[in-house]
Amino acid sequence: MYPIIKPSSELRKNYNAIAELCRTNRAPVFLTRNGEGDMVIMDIETYNRREDDLAAAERLAAAERARAAGTKGYTAEEFERHMRDAIDRGVKDGT
Repeated sequence: MYPIIKPSSELRKNYNAIAELCRTNRAPVFLTRNGEGDMVIMDIETYNRREDDLAAAERLAAAERARAAGTKGYTAEEFERHMRDAIDRGVKDGT
């Protein structure tokens, strides 16, 4: 998908059309001023999806930094065993 680029004056003149373009394409619209990049606008769903993706990437980067620093990790089997133990405790305790 190619970026959508519009002059900033277009936003003032045709807000509804630009907003619909954002919603329809689920992509940001880049606005220019005097031929230079100025702003980026996007619909709220696209923004929320990007924020969620960014938060997930930050969590993965933090986990990788911790792993590189020597923090003990778990194998898939160890993780599954811990989860089964936690579920069994919850069932036993009624929680």
